[in-house]
Amino acid sequence: MYKALYRQYRPEVFDEVLGQDHIVRILKNQIATSGTSHAYLFCGTRGTGKTTTARLLAKGLNCLSDGERPCGVCDNCRAIKEGNFLDVIEIDAASNNGVDDVRELRESVKYPPATGRMKVYIIDEVHMLSQEAFNALLKTLEEPPEYVTFILATTEVHKLPATVLSRCMRLDFRRVPESVLIKGMADICSKIGIDVSEDALRIIAANSDGSVRDGLSILDQCISGRDSKVGAEDVLEFLGASGDEDFIKLTDLVRKKKTEEAIVFLDGILSDGKDVRQFMRDWINHYRNLLMVRFMRNPETVISMSAENIDRIRRQAAVLELEDINRGILELSSMADEARWSTQPRILLELAIVRLCMGAGQIRELSEVEFDEPAPIPAAKAAVTAEPAAAQKPVAAEKRAAAEKRAEPVEAEIVPQAAQAKAAEGFDCEDIWNKVFEDGESEQGSIYLIRNGGRITSIDENTFTVAANNSFVKEHAEKSRRLIEHLVEKHTGKYRAMNVVLAGGGQPEKTADEIAAQASDVLGIKVEVK
Repeated sequence: MYKALYRQYRPEVFDEVLGQDHIVRILKNQIATSGTSHAYLFCGTRGTGKTTTARLLAKGLNCLSDGERPCGVCDNCRAIKEGNFLDVIEIDAASNNGVDDVRELRESVKYPPATGRMKVYIIDEVHMLSQEAFNALLKTLEEPPEYVTFILATTEVHKLPATVLSRCMRLDFRRVPESVLIKGMADICSKIGIDVSEDALRIIAANSDGSVRDGLSILDQCISGRDSKVGAEDVLEFLGASGDEDFIKLTDLVRKKKTEEAIVFLDGILSDGKDVRQFMRDWINHYRNLLMVRFMRNPETVISMSAENIDRIRRQAAVLELEDINRGILELSSMADEARWSTQPRILLELAIVRLCMGAGQIRELSEVEFDEPAPIPAAKAAVTAEPAAAQKPVAAEKRAAAEKRAEPVEAEIVPQAAQAKAAEGFDCEDIWNKVFEDGESEQGSIYLIRNGGRITSIDENTFTVAANNSFVKEHAEKSRRLIEHLVEKHTGKYRAMNVVLAGGGQPEKTADEIAAQASDVLGIKVEVK
């Protein structure tokens, strides 16, 4: 029967363990000096070698060799490898987590080893034990017989009681570096006669997230359907991932604000069967690589890819603003987090592309300009003298009519609220401000930072002004713009755009002529002030 690579090539001696040199050094020295502890706690992420190292320690305590232990070839070492050694007991705490199971363990501890020098109990996923089971184990864990050693293994050490932690020698297993994984997998491939390219191994290592087991599982599946050669394209096909050229092109389309082309390009990628969530993760990593080449002379030390691809990324980073790279990382990270629980991750990815192309805060403004809706002009009464109709977009009238048609049901709902609201100049600014934060703190906890550092100073027909006490409050108010505008609309009965200024010397008031000129630029029509 076929045996998986991670089981077939499980380390049999300490020198074969990958990426845990700090732990191997401690255990080898303790075995050599007969200074092993009565209880160990092995903690760390999945697939980093906790259970494997526990078995090696059990071998070392019972090895018959006169040299370095474990030797991996004596009768006891072979018996432990095959699971036939009576004095090494492995317990899965996920399925044996009750107090009765621990009581049975305590009874078996009383009996001395049958064939070996030490009796070793390996309790895997120990965090799954119930509180009663932990309490029943404490006394035995603290003072076991001289011939007993406990090895507890867990991926969630924070779930263990402090009383257990204090009774064990804790060893933390680290994520295995990609370079170590690549070398280990290359050695295995040479042993089984499979030619796997370095680029393919690099992609596998990057997607294993520091887990040896995950890396070997991916490698196992990649070579299962191939004859004797595996390339980078084969790995990408298995993972449902995309190549660097796809991310370079898509990022370039986003940089040029070509929203439609970017979405069409994405559709072509996903139509080939690429995984949406994996694509998000890889695109975030591409933006991270863009950031690295901007600040590092030798980025190959932290970027696992060929020199040619690094040069391509460096050329793209040279034409991107640092703000665009930063926004790409934050926007995609936010969408990837939401996509973990969404049944429609593709829609979230498409939304991320739209927001990156046009800016989240510009969506409302863009729709207003495209449909030729007049922008609000505060603090001035303006009369508009329209240019000839030929100067306007030929489809403007049709778009305006469509927009008005779509807006009819919304207006029908809002009008009753607006009819009950006070006149724009009659609002109590302080009362509105307080109501905004009474509702806002339940939707976004961090909005309270603005409450005491700002205030509404005026509410006009189409706008309202928030005066911030300092630049920090001003920046946070800008980030919460959509929420604040929504809440002000809720309590005034009409949507109004927010202006944020610094109190006491912030933005100077614009003259009516300046406002008219600005409106003319936005609307593309001539605005005169009377």
